[in-house]
Amino acid sequence: MKTLTALFTAAALTLTAGIAQADIRVDQIPELVKSGKIKPLEEMNQEALKLHPGTTITDTDLDNHFNGYEYEVELKDAKGVEWDVDFDATTGKVLSNKQDT
Repeated sequence: MKTLTALFTAAALTLTAGIAQADIRVDQIPELVKSGKIKPLEEMNQEALKLHPGTTITDTDLDNHFNGYEYEVELKDAKGVEWDVDFDATTGKVLSNKQDT
């Protein structure tokens, strides 16, 4: 019985984690910007480039977390070093700025 309970608990946590973070489709971004819920994608991309001059953006995602929307911007410099910058999509505040390892 303990094993069965542990399996159900693990499954519930996995399901909850999947719901906690979901990519927002690109076609949904304009409506979220228009409603004032998030800043424009281009603005966050430019902020990431200011933090890491000379880099190229390789990917940008908008995720919906429990605490709100987050932009995740991935960049790469000329030497192949990759960076991940996460922004609060509503305020534009940098939440994380780290070298990808």
